[in-house]
Amino acid sequence: MAWREQVAREKRASFRDEEYWGRPVPGFGDPAARMYVLGLAPAAHGGNRTGRVFTGDRSGDWLFASLYRTGFANQPTSVSRDDGLELKDAFIAAAVRCAPPANKPLPSERDNCLPYAEEELRLLENVRVIVCLGGFGWDAACRLFGLRPKPKFGHGAEYELPDGRRLLGTFHPSQQNTFTGKLTEPMMDAVFARARQLVQEPHRG
Repeated sequence: MAWREQVAREKRASFRDEEYWGRPVPGFGDPAARMYVLGLAPAAHGGNRTGRVFTGDRSGDWLFASLYRTGFANQPTSVSRDDGLELKDAFIAAAVRCAPPANKPLPSERDNCLPYAEEELRLLENVRVIVCLGGFGWDAACRLFGLRPKPKFGHGAEYELPDGRRLLGTFHPSQQNTFTGKLTEPMMDAVFARARQLVQEPHRG
């Protein structure tokens, strides 16, 4: 919390004239969503600045472009809360709701914040697929659903929950992954295309 507020006070030079959100960042999307995307945490100068998850940072650029290409968003960019972005059949949230130092949240921060994701999933009654961004998102989902032993994470990993909902894994669209080619646009699109296929199948739960 202290880090989140410090960043909002000190700001980045390129954003010095902006008023930072500087508070916990809520989930965002379609209340009727059948797909729930679980990320890591708000970026210090992304969601912590704009007040909307994955908005205003390069990870978000990748994520929303892929959601647009696979039919889950009305536009490929996400720069501010009032930019006209609308999600269709998708809801996005983070396992940790406050920006952590070095983008590396502690397990205690994850556990403190997970009840928010749990409540969102309770309210989002139509969710059929949970797409987990990175190993942290996958681990958070496994804790959320009490999965023991934990199914193995990997890009394209898929696990069916007892109620028929599915977990899907994708590498996180961080610069570390996208700059090195560990994650490509076709790879990410393939995961969201699979999510699209799953939400359209008859429910077996």
